Amino acid sequence: MHIRFTKMQGAGNDFVVLDETRGPLGLTPAQYRWLGDRHFGIGADQILTVRPASTPDVDFEYVIHNGADGGEVQHCGNGARCFVRYVRQHGLTYKSTVRVKVKNGILALTEGADGRVTVDMGAPVFDLARVPFNTDGLSPLPEGAWQVWPLPLEENQAFALVNTAQAAMVNVAVLSMGNPHAVQIVDDAERAPVAQQGPLIESHPAFPERVNAGFMQIVNRGQIRLRVYERAAGETLACGTGACAAVVAGIRLGLLDARVDVHTHGGVLTIEWAGGNADPVRMTGPAVTVFEGETEVPDLK
Repeated sequence: MHIRFTKMQGAGNDFVVLDETRGPLGLTPAQYRWLGDRHFGIGADQILTVRPASTPDVDFEYVIHNGADGGEVQHCGNGARCFVRYVRQHGLTYKSTVRVKVKNGILALTEGADGRVTVDMGAPVFDLARVPFNTDGLSPLPEGAWQVWPLPLEENQAFALVNTAQAAMVNVAVLSMGNPHAVQIVDDAERAPVAQQGPLIESHPAFPERVNAGFMQIVNRGQIRLRVYERAAGETLACGTGACAAVVAGIRLGLLDARVDVHTHGGVLTIEWAGGNADPVRMTGPAVTVFEGETEVPDLK
């Protein structure tokens, strides 16, 4: 299959963007994996697809597949910024603000005069059943106006849940930004054991749909450093929903102000949240077109 694509990046989180507004491409999970493969395909953290609106209250549908496993995921904040830049650059809309349907809701995306894009990420979700997070055998610790959850971590997670006294423990704040996040506070993000603890947190039995593991260093009340081990992707240069989740957690724990600059390996994202359960989280950051291209996608089932 011959397709056109656009390679984009938002704070180092990179994407292949596909236009299905004229008709579906019908790609399989194996073909999405091929597109994401950095050795044999194009290479990307995720593949973003622009589809026509299915209801009159939105402008487009925004579909996201992981480059690592080809599976569809609920949300990607850095991808959302690239999405609005793409549809405006390609003449699919001339609106500065567009509404798009994602798997778990509707997003409002705005491109500013300075070229940065602001995404209304919606309100955070604290209902643990909706994250989802299974608290069986776990007990929270009060912290600030909220709580953290001690998680036992071992290569053998079943052993860790039964023998908690012998397991390494990490305290995580748990919430959803349209996808699940577990955020822990670390003294130094650069020295945090992301490669060691990230996979154990991601696949912890308490998270039946797996989880994104955030490692947050608080610099001051308006700045943090963040690394995120993303589910099914590993550590990426930046994670938009992870930045939102980290700031929301820091605010609820009484450690951060309402506007925070998040320093990632890929760049700086600005996150704003007024603090109410129904208040939306707003994320502002870059969205850059890297190149346009065409390729033959192999027939993979």
